Amino acid sequence: DIDMFLVDAQQARRVLDRLVGYELSPLLWKKVRYGLSAGRVQSVAVRLVVEKEREILAFKPEEFWTIIGKFETPRKEILEAQLTHVNGTSSRENRSLNEADAKNILLELDGGIYKVANIEQKDSIRTPPPPFTTSILQQEASRKLGFPVKKTMVVAQQLYEGVEVFGKATGLITYMRTDSMNLAASAVSQAQEIIAKEFGNQYTISSPRIYKSKKHIQEAHEAIRPVDLSITPSSVKAVLTRDQFKLYDLIWKRMLACQMADAVFNQVTVSIVGEKSGASLPYIFTAKGQTIKFAGFLMAYTEGSDNPEEELEKQEKLLPQVENGEALAAREFLPSQNFTRPPARYTEASLVKKLESEGIGRPSTYAPTITTILFRGYVKKDEKHLVPTDLGNVVTDLLVTHFPEVVDYKFTAEMEDVLDEIAEGKRQWQPIVQEFYTPFHRLVAEKQETLNKQDIVSEQTSEICEKCGSPMVIKLGRFGKFLSCANYPKCKNAKPLENTKEAAAAAEITRELEQKFAGKKCDKCGADMVVKKGRYGNFLGCSAYPKCKNIQAIVTFTGVKCPKCGGQVIERRTRKGGKLFYGCNKYPKCKFATWDKPTGEICAKCNSLIVEKNGKKFCGECKAENTAEN
Repeated sequence: DIDMFLVDAQQARRVLDRLVGYELSPLLWKKVRYGLSAGRVQSVAVRLVVEKEREILAFKPEEFWTIIGKFETPRKEILEAQLTHVNGTSSRENRSLNEADAKNILLELDGGIYKVANIEQKDSIRTPPPPFTTSILQQEASRKLGFPVKKTMVVAQQLYEGVEVFGKATGLITYMRTDSMNLAASAVSQAQEIIAKEFGNQYTISSPRIYKSKKHIQEAHEAIRPVDLSITPSSVKAVLTRDQFKLYDLIWKRMLACQMADAVFNQVTVSIVGEKSGASLPYIFTAKGQTIKFAGFLMAYTEGSDNPEEELEKQEKLLPQVENGEALAAREFLPSQNFTRPPARYTEASLVKKLESEGIGRPSTYAPTITTILFRGYVKKDEKHLVPTDLGNVVTDLLVTHFPEVVDYKFTAEMEDVLDEIAEGKRQWQPIVQEFYTPFHRLVAEKQETLNKQDIVSEQTSEICEKCGSPMVIKLGRFGKFLSCANYPKCKNAKPLENTKEAAAAAEITRELEQKFAGKKCDKCGADMVVKKGRYGNFLGCSAYPKCKNIQAIVTFTGVKCPKCGGQVIERRTRKGGKLFYGCNKYPKCKFATWDKPTGEICAKCNSLIVEKNGKKFCGECKAENTAEN
């Protein structure tokens, strides 16, 4: 039987999303720029990124000092400990030491006699992480494999649909759009058999682990797991692509880990005190370490983290052997200046985590939402971090100011609860839609008439146009904000803003090109050719434009020969987004291309080009490192 309550909930979600998108998007076309979009979830996601960036810009670092003591044990080993308490107060937590404090403390510490005051040992239990839901899979694939959320879902879809395994088409994983942590009894039972076989009986558990899902989750699917755990990643590696293998390996190991024994750690905390001239010093140094007593689920899987410091704390650290009351020789005390850090920018993984924690969107919406805000140019990637663009800032400010309910976190999350109530048959969907749409439509119609585009995309400045004496204003163009004469179109003076690293770097490149091509003439009309900036980078255009529309590409040669045809490898840019890549100058006859910069060296293993990325050299084909031969 068809559950009409679920149908109604889906209908309500679809209608609400269409109403927001179909009414707000044309407003953005008219008041900001054609081709933009707004949405009930995507606009909230952009707002999160924008507000995080403003929080970072507003952050004021505070200075604090730490002191590390190096103590020699009677067994001639060095024990490092950090000053954690001053006069009974935790200096590490309060971060209260300044430079003067540190200098005074160092004077007092000099010449002291030190000993071990206390050794605390205890077992720490770490339970395995739960099985994968869609959002957790996206986060872990981002952290551990470097996959964008869209790529994770594409590869997971391939594993779900199936590949040729042992002579027949086989679906390898369960459905990948789910927020349920339920697992079939048969899968849990099989997991114990595989765990015993792969790792030993000591890693199995006597009763299955049951993971509690969040409220209002959709129970139609299990958690994401392998369909058959006996199909190990190694057994199907030959028939999977590299990405398919990596993701299947991640899912297979996570499923086993969630049904394995706990990991047990032996945690040791050593406290060190001192005295000088017969009086106790008011300082405590602390050293912490941990060793793995029983690996448990860690034999199969270690969960990733967005916090590097958290990762370091989880690592095993063995302290030198010491006894309670044992004397220690102070070898040196090292003061260190530190600063509090601003909050971290969102990555795709942490943005998904934030959306989920706020109750915004559903598992199926996270990947398309992030894809959309990147495609629309609201957000860009700086390595793996998400950074709002000028366009994202402008659109977010417009929506927050004039349509606060649409981009309100609480409203968007509460709407998810309302949709769940419709799915449970507690509420009718038509009144919910009408209650939202009537005032929303009225507000959109009002803003169509009252909002002025120039007020939205322009900002006043104190700068004066050097050509006509009119004020200069900051305008929003296709490539971000720039300075323009307020007397446009009579005066067409315009110049880039130099307040960003990217703008400064781009301006420097432009200056170098201007020097390089100074005096170059147009081969059609004889006028000077000038360096211009387009969507795909700099190019040469005739200064007599629009009378003469002659343009020429600026080709940057890398000095590397194409490994396929012997042509020259040049810098190129993608049609969408203008992302830099490297390709053969004989395209389209030769279609050699690579995202990473070729070095001109050849791989000794497979005779392919060595490329460079983030300071590392590796083969662009077989990915082997340090295999170059000149």
